[in-house]
Amino acid sequence: MSHKHGAPSPGEARPGLRADCANCFGLCCVALPFAASAGFAVDKAGGQPCANLQADFRCGIHAHLRERGFSGCVVFDCFGAGQKVSQVTFAGQDWRREPRLARRMFDVFPVMRQLHELMWYLGEALAMPPARPVHGDLRRALDDIDRLTRADADTLATTDVAALRHEINALLLRAGELVRARVPGRKRNHRGADLIGAGLRGADLRGASLRGAHLIAADLRGADLRMADLIGADLRDADLRGADLTGSLFLTQSQLNAARGDGATRIPPSLKAPAHWRPVPVSTGQGRPRAR
Repeated sequence: MSHKHGAPSPGEARPGLRADCANCFGLCCVALPFAASAGFAVDKAGGQPCANLQADFRCGIHAHLRERGFSGCVVFDCFGAGQKVSQVTFAGQDWRREPRLARRMFDVFPVMRQLHELMWYLGEALAMPPARPVHGDLRRALDDIDRLTRADADTLATTDVAALRHEINALLLRAGELVRARVPGRKRNHRGADLIGAGLRGADLRGASLRGAHLIAADLRGADLRMADLIGADLRDADLRGADLTGSLFLTQSQLNAARGDGATRIPPSLKAPAHWRPVPVSTGQGRPRAR
């Protein structure tokens, strides 16, 4: 990964940070545990294959996950860690044919997932022109983590991810502050706030800090979230219909997948509207709406 020609665009910085399930050995369906809840229909222990995992490592109910009670699978994003562990760390050896590797592979996967997530955030920060004063530090951190993701399984499994996240978070916080400083006036600070179910319809949250905020089921219809820092914000079932998230900072696809929105929700170009979001009714001129 080269960064010698200035800040990369989001697309340039992230080609290997998107899940490629065709080149993964179904690691998220095996390595991670889940408990019966609103997001999962059943209990499953870590290291135990999901009952829906097929012999070719594909999900047997992929097209119907939400209807079958597995919305948690739809929300999850490995940031490309699955294919990295499968094809790079373990050189294409899968846990079914090489069961002796299974435990180590399952230990490495969550570590790799966190490293790839950090690379995603660093790539986004490098694409922010106002964050240029810290681009050098961001670029060095990205290169260091990129090298770490190519280390052997033992090195990865013993990585102190918590310490690394703390170090990178300081850089991301600085980058976000430099961007938000471009927004005139006083910005709201809701960092880590409990905003579960909050009525924020039409709220001016431009340039706000919502880092780690709990926005579960919050009403954000029509809210202005441009240049708001959303890193780590919990958007499960948040109503984003008609909200403007263009230019929002550190927003991920998994956050959008967990929220509700519609065709009027504006999102960054590096992300896509989830399939379950409802389209905006458009009038036909004959008194009845039609889906756009």
